[in-house]
Amino acid sequence: MGVWYDFLKNFFAINAKPESKPTSHLDSFFQHLVQEKGIPGMAVSVWKEGVLLHEKGYGYENLDSKRPVDPNSTIFRIASISKCITGLALGKIVEEGLVEWDASFYDYVPSYPKKEYDFTIRQLASHTAGIRGYRGKEFALNEPYSIRDAIEVFKSDPLLFEPGKGYLYNSFDFVLLSLAIQEASGMAFEYYVKEKVLVPLQMGNTYTPEEIASQSFDRTLVSVADFYTLRRKHPKKAISVNNQYKVGGGGYLSTCVDIAKMGQAILNRDLLREETYEQLFTTQTVKGESTYYGLGFQVSQDLAGRNFVGHVGNSVGAYTNFFVYPEQKVVISILINCSEPKIQGDLDAAVANIFDKNL
Repeated sequence: MGVWYDFLKNFFAINAKPESKPTSHLDSFFQHLVQEKGIPGMAVSVWKEGVLLHEKGYGYENLDSKRPVDPNSTIFRIASISKCITGLALGKIVEEGLVEWDASFYDYVPSYPKKEYDFTIRQLASHTAGIRGYRGKEFALNEPYSIRDAIEVFKSDPLLFEPGKGYLYNSFDFVLLSLAIQEASGMAFEYYVKEKVLVPLQMGNTYTPEEIASQSFDRTLVSVADFYTLRRKHPKKAISVNNQYKVGGGGYLSTCVDIAKMGQAILNRDLLREETYEQLFTTQTVKGESTYYGLGFQVSQDLAGRNFVGHVGNSVGAYTNFFVYPEQKVVISILINCSEPKIQGDLDAAVANIFDKNL
């Protein structure tokens, strides 16, 4: 299957930010891609067996100032890679005994309007609960909604199918999942994620939209990329959005290096137990057919049949790829500061190049 259609051997090595000489053929490929496709800015990090193979920024954080992208310090919207962070948080809260995979969502949020069918935590995390997706301009909401406020957008709508009998990828599932984690833990969702996932994995440059808006980061160490859309290969400033309400499904911002850390932690099974990762990375089935999705993670194969887990993301002002290849022990993190640049085929080719060159 295609990458979209169808993740440190030495932990301290990645935190030491070793010097990396960009691999020449990859460097040329990404340079050409940015120039030819009109991409404003891109950061790339590639690791194999705990060794940094390629890490570099391309283009600009800001086209007006010509501030170059730095993979260590440029903060991008990571779009649906946020679901992977939430998946890890779900695994942690299950291990703590506060949530059960197959418990009803209503066990944790009894105030949510009752539907014709019950649905579970697992079904929310795997997009098989029947919750609808975006309508109209909901993809680009610019309202200061909290997670709880946001359910007003869709809570009165009926389920689209009987839970477990269909699959519909969407971010509203993860609004509800975030709310369940929040209620079960007794902590604001973003605080739970920071304490249980981001701090243990030393992902110190991963932020919520609210933290970015309030400038709760050291501006001498990191900077936030501007966000763009492409019109006939010409970047234009993206419209303003507020993704705080869907932080767990598509709202986090981070650096390319932080996302690579998450990938290395997955390879090393650092945060969770093996059996918990097995739950997260087991593709769900509907009517006997694979959905190529686990719990917060795409679980699929690339064009050459190599197994990976991770996520592709698209958001206002962002396009992202995050792949972890367990068998080859490869981690790939690619963050771009513009919406849907229509280059997934090119990125698939870059991934193939990483393996074909036998790096």
